[in-house]
Amino acid sequence: MDLAELTERLREFAAARDWQPYHTPKNLVMALTAEVGELTELFQWLTPEESANVMADGKRAAAVRDELADVLLYLVQLADSVGVDLAAAAQAKIARNEARFPPSKR
Repeated sequence: MDLAELTERLREFAAARDWQPYHTPKNLVMALTAEVGELTELFQWLTPEESANVMADGKRAAAVRDELADVLLYLVQLADSVGVDLAAAAQAKIARNEARFPPSKR
């Protein structure tokens, strides 16, 4: 599934439940922030080694997958609500970063 298909599926999901009035940019940003907070909690007290191996723990791995999915879904909905093409925005940002931060020549 690409971003366009995901966006359409999310539109259909919200429409079937009459949730569009609640999916304002403000509400979506707040929901996205909450989900990032939930993802943060999963890593909060882990050592660097534990965080690098978080997916080895089945229960924790499932929680990480769920929270990452929630973050992605709200981000896609937010971008849709404000008319941002996420893939194009990401490509443009990477290009700007490449210009700002050229590879070091050691």
